[in-house]
Amino acid sequence: MTNPNEILPGVIFFSYLSTKRKEKVAFLEHTTLVLQVSGSFSMETSSEKISMRRGQMLLIQKNQLAEITKTPLEDNQYQTIVIRLQENLLRQIALEEQIETGSKYTGPPNILIPGNEYLKAFFQSILPYVRNPEEKIIRSMGMLKVREAVHLLLYSMPELQEYLFDFSEPYKMDLERFMLSNFHYNIPVEKFAALTGRSLAGFKRDFQKIFGMPPRHWLLEKRLIEAKHLIENKHKKPSAIYLDLGFESLSHFSHSFKKKFGKTPTE
Repeated sequence: MTNPNEILPGVIFFSYLSTKRKEKVAFLEHTTLVLQVSGSFSMETSSEKISMRRGQMLLIQKNQLAEITKTPLEDNQYQTIVIRLQENLLRQIALEEQIETGSKYTGPPNILIPGNEYLKAFFQSILPYVRNPEEKIIRSMGMLKVREAVHLLLYSMPELQEYLFDFSEPYKMDLERFMLSNFHYNIPVEKFAALTGRSLAGFKRDFQKIFGMPPRHWLLEKRLIEAKHLIENKHKKPSAIYLDLGFESLSHFSHSFKKKFGKTPTE
């Protein structure tokens, strides 16, 4: 079985681990529902940190950048079931159910869902496909399961309607504040533009006005300056920080560091 195992490709996943893992993740497109089967899950964004353990459920809003830590507990593997609530399906449900969709959701971006027997039974119905990965769920059945998840969320917490059916574009946010909080995520400039509510051309234009240089140049400079600070003042090892600062490899980090400062990170 691969990890994560795609129960329904691109939509329903089962993830398991036997050792702790920290990873930077960009939730760029879809609202996501996560059930913690075993182990501990924590997610940290620029504005909050949220965690859950066995049996808990978390609803994660689309268009976020986050660092996720997955930790097995008490000699058990880390296990989660993840369901992406894709916008095209949510739009279809809103149309069928005649749900008003004009409002902009302004509440908390990540919500712990109180457990109830309906949602627990729903997730239990997915476990046979986890235990028998050779038996692939057909797409029509899988999408019915996702629809069921949406309706159960609305049944359990009707106030989630505005959250789930917010189809508005991201507001044009404070670019300087956003970039200073999220520069360490290794995502394309196009994604930074989308997350700040701008076209790529608009993003580059606003960025040049604020920072006085192109985005890619600034990102590299900012990451290298932060690396120098962590090595000199926090005594961090280069191998322990390069991924957290958005570098794809240690060799790339070392080469860029030496080019800017005249010494390798180790030196």
